[in-house]
Amino acid sequence: MAIDLQGKTVAFLTAPEGVEQVELTEPWRAVEQAGGVPRLISTDSGRIQAFDHLDKADTFPVDSTVDVSSVDEFAGLVLPGGVANPDYLRMQPNAVAFVKGFFEAGKPVSAICHAAWTLIEADVVRGRTLTSWPSLRTDLRNAGATWVDEEVQVCTGGPNTLVTSRRPDDLKAFCQQTIEVLRES
Repeated sequence: MAIDLQGKTVAFLTAPEGVEQVELTEPWRAVEQAGGVPRLISTDSGRIQAFDHLDKADTFPVDSTVDVSSVDEFAGLVLPGGVANPDYLRMQPNAVAFVKGFFEAGKPVSAICHAAWTLIEADVVRGRTLTSWPSLRTDLRNAGATWVDEEVQVCTGGPNTLVTSRRPDDLKAFCQQTIEVLRES
């Protein structure tokens, strides 16, 4: 049975280059299949360049830029990973403020793989339990989070619900939990 998101609009925030394609496309597809409306937000207009690990993959059209987008437009936020993607986003004040805004508004956020770097920069992981790509474990602990090695972690202890996963192999569980949390929001 499909979970109905009743047309809820979900932001997918990426850098202009470096997002792990499958970590963008699989959650995007899950949102669409559940009746939601995914929108690609980036720091630049035009198209983003996705990657399959270190190899260039497809490009995708940007729906809006972070400097003109408002948290109020969206039911939730998905942060795909890839090493270069969150590394770039965490250096962009508008992108960091956009992410932090979802926490301040109490809206659900889902982050996979290296996307936790952007959460760390937004200072929203302190006191939260989450998972990520294993190499971020120390970064998250240093930022005040509890890191767990789980396929998917849903943390409700904070101003919003935070869904995190480690890697592309966890996408099925990540997508399922993301849709469930968005449905409940």
